[in-house]
Amino acid sequence: MALFSQDALNPGVRQREVFGWAMYDFANSGYTTVVITAMFAAYFVGGIADGAAWATLAWTSALSLSYAIVMLTMPGLGTWADRHAAKKKLLSWVTVACVISTAALALAGPGQVLLAMLLIVVSNTFFSYGESLTASFLPELARPEAMGRVSGWGWSLGYIGGMLALGICLAYVLWAQGQNIPAAEFVPVTMLITAAIYGLSALVTFALLKEHAQPQPQLPRPEGVGGQIKALWHTLREALHYKDFTQLLACSVAYQGGVAVAITLAAIYAEQVIGFEKQETMVLIFVLNIAAFVGAFVFGYVQDRVGHKRALGITLVGWIFTCLIAALSTTKGQFWWAASIAGVCLGSSQSAGRAMAGLLAPPERLGEFFGLWTFAVRLASIVGPLTYGLITWLTDGNQRLAIGSTALLFVLGLALLVPVNIERGRERALAPR
Repeated sequence: MALFSQDALNPGVRQREVFGWAMYDFANSGYTTVVITAMFAAYFVGGIADGAAWATLAWTSALSLSYAIVMLTMPGLGTWADRHAAKKKLLSWVTVACVISTAALALAGPGQVLLAMLLIVVSNTFFSYGESLTASFLPELARPEAMGRVSGWGWSLGYIGGMLALGICLAYVLWAQGQNIPAAEFVPVTMLITAAIYGLSALVTFALLKEHAQPQPQLPRPEGVGGQIKALWHTLREALHYKDFTQLLACSVAYQGGVAVAITLAAIYAEQVIGFEKQETMVLIFVLNIAAFVGAFVFGYVQDRVGHKRALGITLVGWIFTCLIAALSTTKGQFWWAASIAGVCLGSSQSAGRAMAGLLAPPERLGEFFGLWTFAVRLASIVGPLTYGLITWLTDGNQRLAIGSTALLFVLGLALLVPVNIERGRERALAPR
């Protein structure tokens, strides 16, 4: 059976188009893996900010600012894309902007904290736009009963892309260290490598992916900052009519906050608490991506069989154990166990969340409602890492307490997941409004 089996796809959708869509996950995963998780995060704290006590808080604050921008603007951008049937066009614009700003990270050197923070804000904002827009294509491509596995195909291919980008960067870093080249010189090159892989891989998406949506002229026309904020409130009011979708948003704010901690702070924790060297950290993240690939691919099929809600619940329990093991780890070997479990849970929880949002969003307003889903995820991305940074700062650098406290976000996510009813929510999404 072909990887992208035709019986999982909507009528008129070809397998090559799904491959093109999944290639965007392949393209942009290098940004998350190399910039946010493995390389630039630790370099920002230890190299650019010279290990200052406020460095982790500065890093999480820059990310939080970018997420706040996305929260306020993505629903409006999604509405514009739905109104004009232009999700693909908008995706191409934000991709170009993210590739350029990622390459520009190479300009930030030791002591240039403000420049580094500015470039992270810009690049991560456009990355988040792209992530939301590509997710909104999922319900147009996959049949409802196959949403989990198709979402898993994309996420799993994404982790392959992340591993490719990280593998190339790791090979270069090892060579550079062998030549006694300092981090201030080899880290910028990894930013250029990541940007190049992102841009070249995304070309496959734009060559194969089609715009399936029809214009929706009845939707609001957001203009300027005020229009974007009005569009956000309009979408929030509309979402109240979709009880299970809004309940999923609340669940996502909780558990995605914990996921954001793992993505943005894993390298910092590994190096500063457990004692990993930079090349060890990159190998750790590489293996984490392998585990995430397995989690996304396998759980894509599992969630279609056992149900999206149950599959997500299983991964949240796994995340709780991950946080506790990481907090108690005193050796690299112990932390490896936490990282391996985190990888499996990362792939499966991300895939399940996207599939559930696709099932519960009204089909004619995918850009708008996935913009709201992104609102929830980015709010979580502020709450999780910023809380971690504040706990670390207020406890004089106690990152063990910070990572242990993160388990509470997954406990809250489990509690908020209980009221979600997939069947009821799907019926409401398909009902006329």
